[in-house]
Amino acid sequence: MFLIYKNIYIKADYEWAIEFNRFNLTLLGIWPENNEDKQKKLKSDIRVVLILNIIMWTSIIPTLHSLLKIYDDIMLTIDNLQYTLSMLMALIKLIILWHKKYDILPVLNMIKDDWLRPQTSKEKNIMIKQARIARTLTIFSFFVTLMSGIIVSFLPLFGISLRYRTNRTDPGRLLPLQTYYLYNVSSSPLYEVTFLLQGFSVMASATIYSGTDTFMSMLVFHICGQLENLKTRIRNFDKFNNFANTLATSVKDHIRLNRAIIIIDDTFNLMLFGLLVYFGILFALFGFLFISIITQGRNLSIARLFLTLIAFTNSFGHMCLYCALGEYLVMRCDGIYDAVCQYEWYRLKPKQMKNFLNIMMQSRRPLHLTAGKLFPMTVATLSNLLKTSGGYISVLLAHRT
Repeated sequence: MFLIYKNIYIKADYEWAIEFNRFNLTLLGIWPENNEDKQKKLKSDIRVVLILNIIMWTSIIPTLHSLLKIYDDIMLTIDNLQYTLSMLMALIKLIILWHKKYDILPVLNMIKDDWLRPQTSKEKNIMIKQARIARTLTIFSFFVTLMSGIIVSFLPLFGISLRYRTNRTDPGRLLPLQTYYLYNVSSSPLYEVTFLLQGFSVMASATIYSGTDTFMSMLVFHICGQLENLKTRIRNFDKFNNFANTLATSVKDHIRLNRAIIIIDDTFNLMLFGLLVYFGILFALFGFLFISIITQGRNLSIARLFLTLIAFTNSFGHMCLYCALGEYLVMRCDGIYDAVCQYEWYRLKPKQMKNFLNIMMQSRRPLHLTAGKLFPMTVATLSNLLKTSGGYISVLLAHRT
């Protein structure tokens, strides 16, 4: 009876750790599940295809159509790209995770097994600490991104514009996005339908943008917690009664964690590369906009300034999250290598020494999260990106003058 209650308690911890990410991705139809029946899979696929088509045909294509008409005005272009790039990036994220949905399933199964298997109280506390950080980030990121979407979608209902408006972009009734349609959008009921579809696109894009990022952070934080537990176990090998079994288990744990990191990188590297390019462009555009306001005294409504600051803070915060996660993972991998080097492995028996050296060889070169298998996601990469994007601000200023 005690074991039954204990298993229920442990399973509750696992559910607590993943519940928000599972809710977000299930809502989008991209949460991977074991033994998913055909009917449920079909429903999920239909949901994804429906979201993709609504965002594409009601928002992205009309905003790109509008961009072709106003590209000669840099202020209108910045206003357009602020929405278009974000929604396009959300669409790319959804497609990638939909395509890689079942590739990431072994990592989720590993996470579930880690929570359910026997562990010490110290190991459990480390897992809970990492899960709490990931959970807090998920809630905060989802709240900020969703609030931005709500502001963009509903303030125009009260006649409050959050965009840079001219007669070229807004000849009729106000809409959340800067778009151009082939029909008369100002007439009812086309206006109401278009407004609802744009609002849905904005909210769905916000959920996709935030949900995929926090899902990746949950996976990485769990891996980092397991690496921390492995490091502690290596440093305390002498305290275990059965050294051989503990060493063998540690070698297997290290191998499976390395495989999990490779799976995560294979799943998210294209997405991270797109986000790197997206943030570089957005940083240059926002930098130009803020400098233009300061140096040339350009008028900017309070509502639009508020939204621009939120958009910049949100994109910058997510970019910092990607690079911080990569840096944190490298530090945990380095911790394994340090623990192995500091242990007096040369006093072990030959067979034990061979197994111990396996960990040393595998941890000598820490695994990274990468952007397109080209750039490691670290703080140094973020710094270089900011420098490069900052250089393009002067190019935009020269073009403006």
